Amino acid sequence: MNTTPAVEELAGLSATTLLRFATAGSVDDGKSTLVGRLLHDSKSVLVDQLEAVEHASRSRGAAEPDLALLTDGLRAEREQGITIDVAYRYFATPRRRFILADTPGHVQYTRNMVTGASTADLAVVLVDARNGVIEQTRRHAAVAALLRVPHVVLAVNKMDLVDYEEATFARIAEEFTAYAGELGVPEITAIPISALAGDNVVEPSANMDWYGGPTVLEHLETVPVSHDLTGCHARLPVQYVIRPQTAEHPDYRGYAGQIAAGTFRVGESVTVLPSGRTSKVAGIDLLGTPVDVAWTPQSVTLLLEDDIDISRGDLIVPSHDAPATSQDVEATVCHVADTPLTVGQRVLLKHTTRTVKAIVKEIPSRLTLDDLSQHPSPGQLVANDIGRVKVRLAEALAIDTYADSRRTGSFLLIDPADGTTLAAGMAGESFATAEATSSVEDEDGWDF
Repeated sequence: MNTTPAVEELAGLSATTLLRFATAGSVDDGKSTLVGRLLHDSKSVLVDQLEAVEHASRSRGAAEPDLALLTDGLRAEREQGITIDVAYRYFATPRRRFILADTPGHVQYTRNMVTGASTADLAVVLVDARNGVIEQTRRHAAVAALLRVPHVVLAVNKMDLVDYEEATFARIAEEFTAYAGELGVPEITAIPISALAGDNVVEPSANMDWYGGPTVLEHLETVPVSHDLTGCHARLPVQYVIRPQTAEHPDYRGYAGQIAAGTFRVGESVTVLPSGRTSKVAGIDLLGTPVDVAWTPQSVTLLLEDDIDISRGDLIVPSHDAPATSQDVEATVCHVADTPLTVGQRVLLKHTTRTVKAIVKEIPSRLTLDDLSQHPSPGQLVANDIGRVKVRLAEALAIDTYADSRRTGSFLLIDPADGTTLAAGMAGESFATAEATSSVEDEDGWDF
């Protein structure tokens, strides 16, 4: 079967031309200024945007344009001079396209950093050269490691305020690298910068001739990034069952969704989970056109040879590579809600397109950021805590380990009362090492 021009065009888009990255750091480390400088100096700002920033800066009494205003778009952000929400920006250079997530620095907004970094290929962690590595820096490094962000850039900002001292940069870089290395961050690149003055952001700095590495933009343009998930375990979470029942398509039954990982082919034997029923792929529709093969992250409709009871939330996988299903999940979570997560608590667990009832059976440990030790059996996790949890599900799910698949190894814990997101979970092993042996019995009726 010949592929259509639309399909060929999709296949021709090299995934390495796109880099998703997130910025993180403590309050007033200069994240928004760095992003503004990056956009401004790479000529990715429209004239009217720049004029609006210049006007807003003058109204605040600033002599020079405040480039942070290019990303701090909310009124509360402008008034307080802080970042509150995750600001997504899209820009491009001749060498690469970028999707940038500028995340807040306040401790209470760490949950936003989890959101911004969850799909990132690279994280830029800013540090104020005057303050060095602080607790929030360690928290952001831990989140980046937990989310398995493959590349981390340490941007030591405000070097102009420490007279561009090489020793200051070297000390901070050594401390952060040692800490992130213990967390298992695979690659760390340290760059001394001044976002306000533009040193080493887009153009090399004349004030730091002792530094011979890349600028921030040069590193972003050249860092090797692979989005090739076609060799991973193939997974298609079903989002919708298509049955038009029209005169033209009286018997059409298709299962639509976005391929989370791997590749599906016509004629391949597949298994539907959690039921375990098997069939073969009779056809694949992509952009309304039949194709022989489809791969992540394409949105497709699969047609099967057999009529099987399939609904939203089911998972279609190759029969030879079907994951085990289980009602018990052990994972590391980032707690993002203001209310604590406690042992015995009833929750909803959302995994891909499926949501099931669950109970928190155990909280074996909480991570101590200072020395990366595990505090055993804390009983609860509060906002911004990172810890291990054991959850019992009402229905068996096929959850991969997060190390194998960021898409199908992650989940959310949700408050069933009001729909609030409680925690973001990563199944399987992480940098957490503590194991607990205590057990908890539930007395609230949700005993699965």
